Amino acid sequence: MRNIIRTVIVIGLAVGLIAVFLRNADLALVWKSVTAARKDFLFLALLTTALGFVIRAERWKYLLEPIGHARFRTVFRTTVIGFGASAVLPARAGEVIRPYLLARTEGLSATAAFATIVVERVLDLVAVLSLLAAFLIAFDPGLESRDSAVFSAIRYGGLVMAPVAIGALLVMFFMAGHPETLHAWLLKAEAVLPARIAGMIARFAKMFAEGFGVVRRPGRLVASVAWSIVLWISIAAGIWLVSIAFGIAMPFTGAWLMLAPLVVGVAVPTPGGVGGFHEAYSISATAFFGADNNSAVGAAIVLWAISMLPVAIVALLFIVQDGLKIGSLTTREAIGEQR
Repeated sequence: MRNIIRTVIVIGLAVGLIAVFLRNADLALVWKSVTAARKDFLFLALLTTALGFVIRAERWKYLLEPIGHARFRTVFRTTVIGFGASAVLPARAGEVIRPYLLARTEGLSATAAFATIVVERVLDLVAVLSLLAAFLIAFDPGLESRDSAVFSAIRYGGLVMAPVAIGALLVMFFMAGHPETLHAWLLKAEAVLPARIAGMIARFAKMFAEGFGVVRRPGRLVASVAWSIVLWISIAAGIWLVSIAFGIAMPFTGAWLMLAPLVVGVAVPTPGGVGGFHEAYSISATAFFGADNNSAVGAAIVLWAISMLPVAIVALLFIVQDGLKIGSLTTREAIGEQR
């Protein structure tokens, strides 16, 4: 019953967001903009998306090294399967599935592997904020005058999230450097919890802290941030290529500004961020770059399709090749294994 209610809520949210996204669109003109889009730029955007998954896999392999060796082939395939799952399942389920699959294949701790996903998300936040700051400081062509409300929301959102990112790195730094201390502190929970449960929580936290090992090594942390910035520049390149294909006058650095609202949009707990992603792109493209609403709607649909559909298809191919059962990829089982 709970699953049915959750599914109904997710579907309702997705339908509602799509309705908001299409509220002022002329579907005939949207289709016309899609068919008129430059196919060469769209093909380049597809290649850029594929390159992004290679970079993601290489970065994840780098983050995993402090907890054990993982083959690039396995890291790449599980990365694709995880993102493919997030494209079709709600609440970014692939973020739980891919460390579970990797740990099962490579013999690593699933808990520590999941901790590296947390590190990834913090590094992504640092990279997006860095590119947003670079745009605001060096490349802002007076966009605030076009829509000060949206621009201010993005700017202040960045100011709020910057200390969050720094704070998260500091917490991970402490946890990675003092796993035994953390373990001892959590064992004190026996005073209010049954000893068995307190011990389980303490062991889980200790293994989780091991996944933060990269944060304790300055050189490796800097390299990880560099990988993250390269990754998000490649993602921005895909956004820019699709926008140019639809005739939207967006400079390449303008795509750096687009990253922040799109990250918020894709965080909506619908499959692949459907609805939230589309609306975030449409609002930003029309507010900052004077895009025609129908062209912005068409570009948002195509950008989402390029970002989500190919990885979902390749993920399904990998699942079939590896003989995995869809039922074994549920987040419930993955979470159970990580415990």
